[in-house]
Amino acid sequence: MYRIAITTMGTRGDVQPYIALARGLVGQGHRVILLAPEQFDGLVAGYDIPFAPLPGDLLALLDTQEGKMAVGSSKGFGAGLKLLKHMRPLGERLLDAEWAAIRAFVPDLIVHHPKSFGTPHMAEALGCQYMLASPLPGFTPTSDFPTPLLPFDNLGPLNKVSHVLGTHAAGMLFRKLIGRFRRETLGLAGRRTANVRSLGTLYAYSPQVLPVPRDWGPDVLVSGYWFLDTPDWRPDPELAGFLAAGPAPIYIGFGSMPGVDSQEMTDLIVAALARTGKRGLIATGQGALDLVGGLPEVHAISAAPHDQLFRHVGATLHHGGAGTTGAALRAGKPTAICPFFGDQPFWARRIAELGAGPKALDRNSLSVEAVAGAIASMDNPDMRKRAAELGSAIGAEDGVAAAVAFIETRMAGVRPLQAVSR
Repeated sequence: MYRIAITTMGTRGDVQPYIALARGLVGQGHRVILLAPEQFDGLVAGYDIPFAPLPGDLLALLDTQEGKMAVGSSKGFGAGLKLLKHMRPLGERLLDAEWAAIRAFVPDLIVHHPKSFGTPHMAEALGCQYMLASPLPGFTPTSDFPTPLLPFDNLGPLNKVSHVLGTHAAGMLFRKLIGRFRRETLGLAGRRTANVRSLGTLYAYSPQVLPVPRDWGPDVLVSGYWFLDTPDWRPDPELAGFLAAGPAPIYIGFGSMPGVDSQEMTDLIVAALARTGKRGLIATGQGALDLVGGLPEVHAISAAPHDQLFRHVGATLHHGGAGTTGAALRAGKPTAICPFFGDQPFWARRIAELGAGPKALDRNSLSVEAVAGAIASMDNPDMRKRAAELGSAIGAEDGVAAAVAFIETRMAGVRPLQAVSR
């Protein structure tokens, strides 16, 4: 059995899958600690996983006026670049807290999210193994597709080179911060030791959604999604009554996406639903959409677990986060995506290419007509059939079990490294 630290950064979509992985590892007898922003203390506590809260400053930055404006005016990963001047000073405090928790735990292995860019250096200092675990591709070069960090469908011969952006972006953007952290905190030389390498790479999405590239080796696994299911959840009486009162509604939710005029967006969605004659279930999330009252064909909720809720809807319209996309596909429901930033445009393109949803909506030119057209298109029988087929295939996967087996296999084949610093 191994001592495994799992460290992740970001929004709920960056934390929830890693809770599922932690539970899978604990279920196999491993000692696990999860490091994540302090905002998710309550969420993690509900699953009885040892938790080390990290400073939530970077996450809170997205809720500031400047953060919302950066997201609202950006595509792809442009928001991160606009906020870089704030992220650099906050990163030092985050690295220190992460190092303190990991050093105290003394892991055999650190499994880390791509945003946890200090992990390889901490592993070098402790003489332990580390493994990248990502909900999206882009950190293993391939000729099959470009990195999702860029807004391009295909770069041809430059596809493989484009993945350098994902693998080296943090090192380039935070070079001075990382160099100082290595020297002053970890007691390491300026450059990483050549023989300290990643134990492997895990991708927590389904190969049904994005096939495994032929040029990836056995040190890379596309495991399937890491779903954190809630089988005991039941809808409250109001929601249950709404679901039973008519045809399956369209689910509309944009998670915690900032930079949105919530009232304007809600009015647009309600008008589009009325134009198509559809019932709507609106998830207000953290403010991207508003509550709706007095409309019998529209019901609003703050949140609900997607694994249960999506069984009751006819189709979904959302921001295209990896986790929400996976949950909608597993439910076998057609999916329309209005991407905001990050990897969301990438998943929107994949959904359309798979035939499980319409072409992505453009957030900057949204109209009642465009949203109504996307909603109406999801009645297409071929699209519904394709979504159902994908749902069956994804439902047969056990991404957590596959990931746990991969970790155990990779760990069994290594010899302990010599610690550089304790």
